[in-house]
Amino acid sequence: MTFCYEKDPAAIYDLSFQRVTTALAPFEIHADIAPLIVRLVHACGMPDIVPALRWDSQIVSAATTALHQGAPILCDCEMVGAGITRRFLPADNPIIVTLNKSIVPQLARRMATTRSAAAVELWKPHLEGAVVAIGNAPTALFAVLEEIAQSGIKPAAILGFPVGFVGATESKQALCEITPCPFISLAGTRGGSALASASVNALCRMAIRDTQ
Repeated sequence: MTFCYEKDPAAIYDLSFQRVTTALAPFEIHADIAPLIVRLVHACGMPDIVPALRWDSQIVSAATTALHQGAPILCDCEMVGAGITRRFLPADNPIIVTLNKSIVPQLARRMATTRSAAAVELWKPHLEGAVVAIGNAPTALFAVLEEIAQSGIKPAAILGFPVGFVGATESKQALCEITPCPFISLAGTRGGSALASASVNALCRMAIRDTQ
């Protein structure tokens, strides 16, 4: 049995983005953020996320500037970190994932919280001016917001895409309503590591483009 399908990688890539662009035609998307929205839709195959996307007007400028200056990228899980394409990093930015550090289970027990939230404790030396990418754990996003409120530490940008039915909607709502940092997020239960990674990759590409 054989199937008729496109096999040329370049053709697949080009056709995919042509179809994403066509699918986004009904939406009014400002040119400044369009490359980021396109990459998010491409990552999940769902143009219908566009009305549920929420962002601060400074997200692109803040994130690309920070990335160009070498800001670290703090990821809530290994999948987000693994999905970041290293060749797109504009300044060989460090990618930091602390979830699986040996001290995290002990921290989680002491703090009576999840490992994802406890892992945020290890972000403190890096959090100021960082790009935060959360694609899995609502508790990690809540922990970041609590740290910002308590310490005044301010990341350069927060890419908030935790997924799930417990805390995801609420943590993203808090991000959109409370944080003093530039952000992008997806309202509701949807999200995931692919979206968080795609947002980082898109912003890295934009940072490189802006310097060329």
